[in-house]
Amino acid sequence: MAKVSINLATGSLQKEDIIVGIDLGTTNSLVAFINPDKDPQVINDTGKGLLVPSIIHFGKSGEITVGNEAKQYLITDPSSTIFSVKRLLGRSYHDIENYKDFFSYKVIDDNTESLVKIAVGDKFYSPVELSSLILKELKERAEHALKTPVSRAVITVPAYFNDSQRQATRDAGKLAGLDVLRIVNEPTSASLAYGIGLKPDETKTIAVYDLGGGTFDVSILQIQNGIFEVLATNGNTFLGGDDFDKAIVDYWIEQNQLNRNEVAADKELSQGLRLKAEEAKKALTTQNLFNDMLESIPCAITKIKFEELIAAKVQETITCCQNALKDAKLSTSDIDEVIMVGGSTRTPFVKNSVASFFNKPVHDQINPDQVVALGAAIQADILAGNRSDILLLDVTPLSLGIETMGGLMDIIIPRNAKVPTKAGRQYTTSVDGQVNMKISVYQGERDLIKENRKLAEFDLKGIPAMPAGLPKVDINFLLNADGILTVQAIELRSGVKQEVEVKPTYGLSDDEVERMLIDSITHAKDDVSQRMLIEARTEGEQMVYTAERFIEKNSQFLSDKEIVETQDLITALKDTLLTGSKDDILAKVDALNNFTRPFAERVMDEAINKAMKGKSL
Repeated sequence: MAKVSINLATGSLQKEDIIVGIDLGTTNSLVAFINPDKDPQVINDTGKGLLVPSIIHFGKSGEITVGNEAKQYLITDPSSTIFSVKRLLGRSYHDIENYKDFFSYKVIDDNTESLVKIAVGDKFYSPVELSSLILKELKERAEHALKTPVSRAVITVPAYFNDSQRQATRDAGKLAGLDVLRIVNEPTSASLAYGIGLKPDETKTIAVYDLGGGTFDVSILQIQNGIFEVLATNGNTFLGGDDFDKAIVDYWIEQNQLNRNEVAADKELSQGLRLKAEEAKKALTTQNLFNDMLESIPCAITKIKFEELIAAKVQETITCCQNALKDAKLSTSDIDEVIMVGGSTRTPFVKNSVASFFNKPVHDQINPDQVVALGAAIQADILAGNRSDILLLDVTPLSLGIETMGGLMDIIIPRNAKVPTKAGRQYTTSVDGQVNMKISVYQGERDLIKENRKLAEFDLKGIPAMPAGLPKVDINFLLNADGILTVQAIELRSGVKQEVEVKPTYGLSDDEVERMLIDSITHAKDDVSQRMLIEARTEGEQMVYTAERFIEKNSQFLSDKEIVETQDLITALKDTLLTGSKDDILAKVDALNNFTRPFAERVMDEAINKAMKGKSL
């Protein structure tokens, strides 16, 4: 089994603990470990199955169900059943508004760039909280199966995940009681499962084709001296095996001359047809004909017909492969290996199409549902120092970040990042006409800066006076091989720049590092609760400021009644900001936002009419 035997700060021998590898998927999630025979193995807890559906149901009495047991509620209680939460991690509403109809639950539109929230009844949840429930279920399954506590993990994410999405995944792990040692790209993990990239002198360029239930992505990776570099990614977040099932269902509806609207309205029938289509799809991987009945409806389809139905969708994935190669400035002849990931790659037509495009056999020997989790377990084993043939680069012992509104810590370089490293993020002002910005640098794992260690503080002066939100300030962290951190802040519009150097590890003993890590796990739940309350208050304060300014500037477009009602809602929000809970504040923000949205649209229409007056198109 993968065991930690190194001190996190120094690399010296210290204590043993199991590390697991987790594939946190859009449709299904898995957890794996290195067994006593030194082989990676997916955990099957008490026969519940290897795959844990990434589904969460909130019952009327507050009970929470995760996994297989939650699936039934997708039909019977859709508004309280959360699925595909991975799509929402680290996203704002603007990021996902084009496919909001995909979700059967309520995703809050607060008309800002803040991260999305999900409303279930009178409670509001962040994607981090929801993902943590899936991770907690995986953790409990692992502990039950391995008969030992599990507190450390490697978690995989798509190669295209940005910093915000990666940090959200880390936060979800922490909230689930896991110390997330590393976030690993899914294609990198799949490569490791096949042993590609484990040899230090190996140089290869590989393509990882990942077709899951609801998403598709292809990654082109270059592996050199054990380092994986993502050259290009491409894909479609709404293309997968579900589309194959839908094509079969549509075919059966047409063949049996069923009324589409009636089928859609009958949730039991539509779900029954979807499940039967899934059964047919699986059967056609090994046989030429599927023939069955659903009640009195004949459900038959040949392999040839099935391949004809899905050809266009498969071609879409091939087009993505072409685009990824183009972005990487490579051709198919430059690709040394092709790895298949995701349950939908079991379909022979998919496999043959990919092999034909790349003009070489594909790697599909390892179960495509499990390959990412197995690779994550190997990565965990490497981090544990159990692989003498792998050289581990120096890593940062604690996260590095800055203070943001409300005294919160925003991590820029996460713990266990390889050294040397650089990372950055863009910020803006919170007050109109703000010309200075105080940048406070902290080290630690807690959500509140008061619980972390302050490293440095400096002022970025001379920011041009602009409305709040307009200045763009890039803050970059550069940590060199000697452990010296350079923090640079630059306002992009004016070029104003300031930087400071600091040594993060100076004056920190191994015991202090260890204590800070343990505290972060122990207080994770309280920290996240406090963070969410502070974020809700900050959002509420910004909503009050925006609404008051809107009335002040546009009162001529509003009736007296509308102004009075808006001011009543503002007062209610202000009162709640003082003593209300996170859910109370967000409910008031939502109410004010929904009430004032038509006014903003009206003002916009007036402005357009005024601008277009006397002009012809």
